[in-house]
Amino acid sequence: MQFYYGPQMPLRVIDEAEFWKHQEEEHTVVIKELVSGLEKEFVDALDKWRHSLLDTHQYVIRFMESTIRMETLPPTLMEKVLELVSFCLEQSEGFIELCRQIKYHSQAVSGNTTAKVVIDHIIRESEYFIGIAQTLLYNR
Repeated sequence: MQFYYGPQMPLRVIDEAEFWKHQEEEHTVVIKELVSGLEKEFVDALDKWRHSLLDTHQYVIRFMESTIRMETLPPTLMEKVLELVSFCLEQSEGFIELCRQIKYHSQAVSGNTTAKVVIDHIIRESEYFIGIAQTLLYNR
């Protein structure tokens, strides 16, 4: 993502949140499909995360639709943007933690080199979004 969007940067980060929340939601399915015999606790956790990420994705879309036509963001709305980005960042951190738990504690993953590589890739993608979100949150 390029960082020269000026006053529209917060909305650009919301665009990224929309994309990455959808990706993370899809990644829950990828892990379940890729790892044959994944333990029930992890399957259940992935199902819960999928619903949570889907809810966040839909909220971000509604938020985008209500702000997209604004030329500038009023300070109160900017605070809402920052709150939403902060929530999305924390959600991604939680999702990464689940991915790491699966990678390191699942017997089904322990012998599946492909699953480990894919989970690492999924983690890196969520970390990419976290970096984008931190740029907005820490440079205001």
